[in-house]
Amino acid sequence: MAAGLDGGRLWVMVALFSFAVLTPAGAASAAALPVVINTWAFRTAAETAWRVLELGGSELDAVERGCGQCEIDQCDGSVGYGGSPDESGETTLDAMIMDGNTMEVGAVADLRRVKNAIGVARKVIEYTKHTLLVGESASLFAVRMGFPYEDLTTQKSLSLYSEWLNQSCQPNYWKNVVPDSSKSCGPYKRPEEVTYKEEQTSSQRSIRNHDTIGMVVIGVSGTVASGTSTNGAIHKIPGRVGDSPIAGAGSYADSTAGGAAATGDGDIMMRFLPSYQAVEYMRMGTDPTVACQKVISRIQKYAPKFFGAIICANTTGSYGAACNKIPGFTQFHFMVSSPLLSQPTEQVVDCI
Repeated sequence: MAAGLDGGRLWVMVALFSFAVLTPAGAASAAALPVVINTWAFRTAAETAWRVLELGGSELDAVERGCGQCEIDQCDGSVGYGGSPDESGETTLDAMIMDGNTMEVGAVADLRRVKNAIGVARKVIEYTKHTLLVGESASLFAVRMGFPYEDLTTQKSLSLYSEWLNQSCQPNYWKNVVPDSSKSCGPYKRPEEVTYKEEQTSSQRSIRNHDTIGMVVIGVSGTVASGTSTNGAIHKIPGRVGDSPIAGAGSYADSTAGGAAATGDGDIMMRFLPSYQAVEYMRMGTDPTVACQKVISRIQKYAPKFFGAIICANTTGSYGAACNKIPGFTQFHFMVSSPLLSQPTEQVVDCI
């Protein structure tokens, strides 16, 4: 991988582009390989993944280490331990990693008491014939693979949980139950006579409480890998799994076309397999930015107020992103590393 970073041509390009620290990403991007792109302004994740490539690591290595760095850093409190407690107060983790050469996927969901979720997901590829392991059984698998049991609860997550209880468990993800979930805590149950309320298609969560790390890495030869890691939706019902560990939803990689990764309201976004759809658009020759926009537009038809964004990159190294414009979320920031940039660079796109 490091060979793609050598030579006088690189330094000429670095000189030309080193002024860019925050770059608009609405237009078609310049193309160069390798490229690392990840959701949100998670700089240390981008730096870690890029360093792996510089040292000759594989695309899968870069994804695992990059997303793993966010797990260590507890990026925005929505990745890794100590964040997003469920309605029982426990933090659980979801992650996936995908090899665009073999189309193998390793994923874990509702992972308990193990911090390195994407590391466990990688082991699912390497040591099993499965794709997705969940819950307590995923934790037992992790221990067999040498990962230690560790407490995912912190003082911060306990505080978040306590504040939520003191606010009558608002907001939550129940509907059509008794007692009235919009006014009080549970336990909830199904009423004897059900009067269904029309389901809201807007996102219940704010833009600050669900910021999954999603990453796409494309090597000098066009090999694609992708991955995600998250601690899910805060105050979720125990057992809930969102889009992040689902291939085609959270992320998707295909070395014949490109890669994509999504972030936002997974309960809505996973219904549309946005990452898979974006890669298929790119396979047909659609520019990555346009591919991302088309995916967002499709979801908008059914859930116009959803919170979400997506990043896309094709096998030439061209990349783009798109997001759904809602109050409080009008721009989406993401990170890009490429030979055309002197350092991992935060870029921004206006939502549509």
